[in-house]
Amino acid sequence: MHHPAIAPLHNAVIMGGASGIGLAAARKLLRLGLNVAIVDRDIGSLEQALKELEGVADDGQKLIAAACDVTDRVGLEKTARHIATQLGHVHVLMNNAGIQPGSSIFGEEVEWDAVLSINLGGIINGTRIFGPAMLAHGQPGLIINTGSKQGITTPPGDPAYNVSKAGVKAFTEALEYELREREGGQVRAALLIPGFVFTGLTARGRTELPAGAWTADQTVDYMLTRLTAGDFYILCPDGEVTREMDEKRILWAAQDVIENRPPLSRWHKDWAEKFHAFMRGSKHQ
Repeated sequence: MHHPAIAPLHNAVIMGGASGIGLAAARKLLRLGLNVAIVDRDIGSLEQALKELEGVADDGQKLIAAACDVTDRVGLEKTARHIATQLGHVHVLMNNAGIQPGSSIFGEEVEWDAVLSINLGGIINGTRIFGPAMLAHGQPGLIINTGSKQGITTPPGDPAYNVSKAGVKAFTEALEYELREREGGQVRAALLIPGFVFTGLTARGRTELPAGAWTADQTVDYMLTRLTAGDFYILCPDGEVTREMDEKRILWAAQDVIENRPPLSRWHKDWAEKFHAFMRGSKHQ
């Protein structure tokens, strides 16, 4: 049994659906009998993805592709109307579009603007544009937003990405609270928190699956399993990082605030050995 929104003949919309986790989700949902719309700003990737997915869809299943930038609210509203005309009610919305060009605190403004407008703004836009109609049709619905562990433990090295994904976490938590407080509401939210996934976003010139990385398909399979279990926080392991390791890293990050340690103490020279000792010991130490 899957989440009630994930059912044959239901309709799914996947932002950033032309590659990576989004494309893997589109394949899986088609195989589960859903109609699928993939949305992406890269027309070339969109056309290639559509050809691949046409080989997955059964006769009678609906599959459409729409070129749209998730930062373009007006364009996304038009896309939503087009999808409604072609598919009908949306039951599953996956806000998955994201970029990671790299950043620094005092780096180029264009990098910050791009990352925040796509990674965070795109998720807000997708939810606010598709969400009201999902609430109105009264059928089971699910909004899945793709976050990141970097939005929770915020490691040094790419602050714009960390800020965007921390915002996704806060937004999706607020979304789920509002949805669950609606009397009789059937739409819920989930936060996908991938581990190390080998996609175009993380390849960085590599063509072979790195040791320790999961494929996008493994990540989507895990996501669907945890959705069936009722999870909101879908914290994905990978080939190198276990659930226990993630829990301890997240706990250490939270204790920076509680214990008034230096921020990002995990990477601070005076705290590094204490962190490693913590990781070796009990997770409740």
